[in-house]
Amino acid sequence: MTASIFLDALCADGPSADRAGKMDLYGWLIGSWKLDIIRYLSDGTIRRRKGEWHFGWALEGRAIQDVWITPPRGAREGDAATNVNSYGTTLRIYDPRIDAWQIQWTDPVTQNFLTMIGRKQGNDIVQLGTNANGQPVQWSFSDITPDSFTWRGETSLDQGANWRLDVEFTCRRTG
Repeated sequence: MTASIFLDALCADGPSADRAGKMDLYGWLIGSWKLDIIRYLSDGTIRRRKGEWHFGWALEGRAIQDVWITPPRGAREGDAATNVNSYGTTLRIYDPRIDAWQIQWTDPVTQNFLTMIGRKQGNDIVQLGTNANGQPVQWSFSDITPDSFTWRGETSLDQGANWRLDVEFTCRRTG
């Protein structure tokens, strides 16, 4: 199978008519984004990197899929796992049974796999799940404008009473 046949089967031109209004929660992300990433390590140090993030309609417009890459293509050198590079994908599907989004994150480089539920919370979008260690995780989109947003990944060590900021992206639209 050629890549173009696969992409034709996966990609869609827009949201499915039966879910059109509900797809707006994440639909504004469709396109490409440049990332400035700050990772807050457990030893107190900070690691800064660049990245790219691409979103598109998928599965007859009933899903939004992304590809998240750090460092950006063209800046990648050496072994991906050793350098803690990331090249993963998220599949977001609106679930009318719960009026929320079922979310699957997969990163084959770091072997990170998460299942989350996403909802609008005030002006933000918040996704909640549990990591492989059983700790609650929260990913959020905030400070949303048509051309920028902030994304944060947080973990709770006390079942959601307090959150530790693990990573923060400043995102700017490039396409």
